[in-house]
Amino acid sequence: MKDSVDEFTPLAPARLHILLALAGESLHGYGIMQEVLRQTESRYKLGPGTLYDNLQRLMKQKLVEEVAGLPEEENSRRRYYRLTSLGRGVLAAEVARLEGVIKTARTHLKPLQPRRA
Repeated sequence: MKDSVDEFTPLAPARLHILLALAGESLHGYGIMQEVLRQTESRYKLGPGTLYDNLQRLMKQKLVEEVAGLPEEENSRRRYYRLTSLGRGVLAAEVARLEGVIKTARTHLKPLQPRRA
């Protein structure tokens, strides 16, 4: 098993959005898709194939795990997912990495100051 969260980064966009969606609470697949839409203001849409392929990979990497559903949904076929502690660490590392990228970008994209005569 990989023991360093840095070995998982950078994350592909779909995986990043899935982990972000699960950062707040356990969700079922459709709930993850809806949360991604909410968090991105509908700019990023996960299709079911992309979602479930990535969930399988994230579970294999032990970043996400399947958990029992809500008690009132005892007979439901819905599967719920949540971040593992490793998944939270990887998400935190990716956020820190992206903050560094943004800091560098802001430095390089500062507006040019007009020269004084």
